[in-house]
Amino acid sequence: MTEGERRQLLSALHSRLFWVGQYIPHSVELEGKNCPLHEYVWEMIQKEEITEEEKKQIENCIEILSIKEMEDEKELEEKPLTREEARTLYHETAGLLRTIMDLREIEDGTMKENAKRFQEQFLSQRVKDAKLWVEFLKKVKE
Repeated sequence: MTEGERRQLLSALHSRLFWVGQYIPHSVELEGKNCPLHEYVWEMIQKEEITEEEKKQIENCIEILSIKEMEDEKELEEKPLTREEARTLYHETAGLLRTIMDLREIEDGTMKENAKRFQEQFLSQRVKDAKLWVEFLKKVKE
C-alpha cells in the first residue's frame, strides 16, 4: 500500500459523508469480549423511551467504541498493511464511527425526531402521488 493510498483512506474517514454506505458492524471485539453491536443499536432504536440507565450505557459504549476507533485509525495510519488489510480496517473504522454517530443520535433523541419527520414526509408524498394518479385517471377516462 502506498502512502498516497493510506492518506486517501485516512482523509475519507474525516470527510463529511464518510458514513454513506457504511454499516454498523454485526459484532466487534471490545475489551476482550465479542459485542453484538448491530443488535444493540437496533434494540436501542426500537425503544420508545431511553432511560437514564440506558443513556449511561450508551455513553459508556460510545467511550469504548471511540477508543477502539482511535486505535484502528492509528493502525491504519502507521502499520504496514496490504491494500486489502487497509480497506478492511478502513471499513471497520468507518463502521465504528457510524455506530458512534448513531448512538449519539439515539441518546439525544434526534434519531427519533428524524425518523418521525421522514415518516411524515413519506406519507405526505404518498398522498400527493395518489391524488396525481386519480387526476391522471380522470383525464384519461374523459
